[in-house]
Amino acid sequence: MIQDEKMSDSDLTVLMKKYDRPGPRYTSYPTAPMFSKIFGNEQYKEELKKTNQPENTTDISLYVHIPFCDTLCYFCGCTSIITKNRERIREYIHYLKQEIELLSSYIEPQRKVVQMHWGGGTPTYLTPLEISDLTSFIKKRFQFNEYAEVSIEIDPRDLTMKHLETLRFSGFNRISLGVQDFDEKVLAVINRNQGEKITRQAIEWSRSLGFSGINIDLVYGLPLQTVESFEKTLDKIIEISPNRIAVYNFAYVPWMKPHQKLMKPEELPTAENKLKILLRTIYKFTEAGYIYIGMDHFAKADDELTIAQMEKTLHRNFQGYSTKAGCDLFGIGMSSISHFANNYAQNSKLLSDYYKAFDAGGFATEVGYQMSFDDQLRKYVIMRLMCDLILDIQEVERKYHINFKEYFCETLEKLQPLMDDALIQHNERMLQVTETGRMFLRNIAMCFDAYLSKLQKEKPIYSRTI
Repeated sequence: MIQDEKMSDSDLTVLMKKYDRPGPRYTSYPTAPMFSKIFGNEQYKEELKKTNQPENTTDISLYVHIPFCDTLCYFCGCTSIITKNRERIREYIHYLKQEIELLSSYIEPQRKVVQMHWGGGTPTYLTPLEISDLTSFIKKRFQFNEYAEVSIEIDPRDLTMKHLETLRFSGFNRISLGVQDFDEKVLAVINRNQGEKITRQAIEWSRSLGFSGINIDLVYGLPLQTVESFEKTLDKIIEISPNRIAVYNFAYVPWMKPHQKLMKPEELPTAENKLKILLRTIYKFTEAGYIYIGMDHFAKADDELTIAQMEKTLHRNFQGYSTKAGCDLFGIGMSSISHFANNYAQNSKLLSDYYKAFDAGGFATEVGYQMSFDDQLRKYVIMRLMCDLILDIQEVERKYHINFKEYFCETLEKLQPLMDDALIQHNERMLQVTETGRMFLRNIAMCFDAYLSKLQKEKPIYSRTI
């Protein structure tokens, strides 16, 4: 890693203001707004058939989307459904099983699941019995690697010890807790009644049951947050000592998520205070011994995420940074996204459409995308820079049979201001992100995005990068 000269907070603030603009998080490339109905149900089936060969031993990653929540968090940007009707949940599980059954029929039995993640919504809104039943159903239809990473997003509110015991017995070994902030005023204004006590209790229970990894999610830029109030939360998180920490930039996108209008815009931190919160966060966690992976992720030095970055096996998918590179990802449930071979496929975002598709005997693919050569090349470059923080130019030229300087002539011109600002360095052999540049990974990646200018002209679709 290139060690750039230490910048003052004022210099960093100037840079952050300069580069704070709407942009993708690059959990995929091309990004989801490029998906279209041209790639639908039939195309998804045809591409699945191509992978269904006896010689295919590619590992599998499964994502299971559980959209239901008990209450609405005003800041939330996820695809979720607020309900207290347990029958709706039971009906959804019924259709999940239909999708799992159909998908498994296309997968050769020698292929192993090395990663499974349940997201939401609130996966632990399911009862322990429902969790046990669904997990058992999945494991009867897919072969799991003995050392598979099996994770789930946890909401400490209404969580019981029985939930965690069931998860552990069912093979889950990692949990991710949404904390957002410990400040009671902030939690009240985002409609998340989650005190510090119940969060600590959930973590204590998890550790007592032997969960190998605990991740905590925080959000900066929420209403009423200040540098001083958030620093108190940071101190408490350091004391709790999770394996990984994600500190997400609050995506204020009321044009996409109308419920965010329930928060008062004037209560959001100013741009300057938001930058100060981010800088303080990076300083506190790195001083406490966490490795700044990049963007919004921190991990302990001995965590698999840190090791994967050092060994250049880190990966990004729709759940963010991942240690399981090279897997075919299959999304299960409404709105979930699959990525296998050179294909992306996303399920229907409405329950009614999702159900109709399986009632008709097919998959629920609503939109998708087939990558071109240029897409594959640009994805490789973006992912390696965001994960490894360095790009071996000669390796790219060998792998894709191109002249890097000629192929990316326009891109290198776009990168020049970032080079001038010491965010990335370039020579004939490599591109390398500097220490400061880790905060601007989205901006660096945007220079390689062939579709960004077109998409941004059409309508606002992305949150701000800082």
